[in-house]
Amino acid sequence: MLNKTHIAGIRTEYEMGQLNEEEVAADAIVQFQAWFDEALEKEVMEPNAMTLSTVSAAGRPSSRIVLLKQVGESGFGFFTNYQSRKGLELSDNPYAALLFFWPELQRQVRVTGRVVKMSPELSDAYFQSRPKGSQMGAIVSPQSREIANRNALDAALSSLEKQYESGSVSLTRPQHWGGYWLVPEAIEFWQGRRGRLHDRILYKKQDDEWTIARLAP
Repeated sequence: MLNKTHIAGIRTEYEMGQLNEEEVAADAIVQFQAWFDEALEKEVMEPNAMTLSTVSAAGRPSSRIVLLKQVGESGFGFFTNYQSRKGLELSDNPYAALLFFWPELQRQVRVTGRVVKMSPELSDAYFQSRPKGSQMGAIVSPQSREIANRNALDAALSSLEKQYESGSVSLTRPQHWGGYWLVPEAIEFWQGRRGRLHDRILYKKQDDEWTIARLAP
């Protein structure tokens, strides 16, 4: 077990890069895509993994890792169970935050904005692109709810597999599962620097235009 002294002594010196206002793209999504492409090129482990933070109607925050599946003018797209904890919290409070952390590049990206559901057509298309096992998992899992035991989940999956064992009929997306867009209002790009004087560039959306500012570390 780590003691407090040992934990306090853990530190990494950041010196892999820098981030200057003069060199970033005028559009925050373009800048994100450039960084994301570099994360892919550098073979960052799960570069599309992001922390999604939501807040309940009572003001209680919760966070979890989800996977980015689409990004563009519509925003940052991900898929989940609408009746899960995050789905219910987004129904009560449709604002959320995303955090990408790419330690191999000593970078992180923070995104905040409003969350809206994707169209049923987009959710259907993505569901059909998933492996069959993932489709079945989405159907049988009452995500975030208490279940009796693992056997109950496995039994539900086994029953569904028997219904579709011929493979001749495609699975249909369940109505409780689909996609969301996080429409960004602010995106912050963080590049680690020596001595903890990190570079932080903040984009904010104003009247459909991005403004760019530097933040103190």
